[in-house]
Amino acid sequence: MLHSTYKCNAGCPVEGTMEVIGGKWKGVILYHLLEKTYRFGELKKIMPGITQHTLTKQLRELEAYDIVNRKVYAEVPPKVEYSLTERGKSLEKIILMMRDWGAANLSLAK
Repeated sequence: MLHSTYKCNAGCPVEGTMEVIGGKWKGVILYHLLEKTYRFGELKKIMPGITQHTLTKQLRELEAYDIVNRKVYAEVPPKVEYSLTERGKSLEKIILMMRDWGAANLSLAK
């Protein structure tokens, strides 16, 4: 369900943001896509802990929210590239702040 289709309290903006970018892998995917455009196999290679099924699902969800662009080339074998949309690029500060917080506090996670 899209966040905007129901009523909620003052925490809604955070809840809505987490609905779009929350989860174990979406932030990691977005972090890598800040760097450059990637093919599916390249993303899978730089995130060895993610399954193909999960990567596909996460990319589709990000695409549905207009965060990630999926470009398919008419080639054999098929070539598909993923990049950030303008909306996705607007998350750059958030993603980089999460990176910085993780770097400063990583030793606290156990």
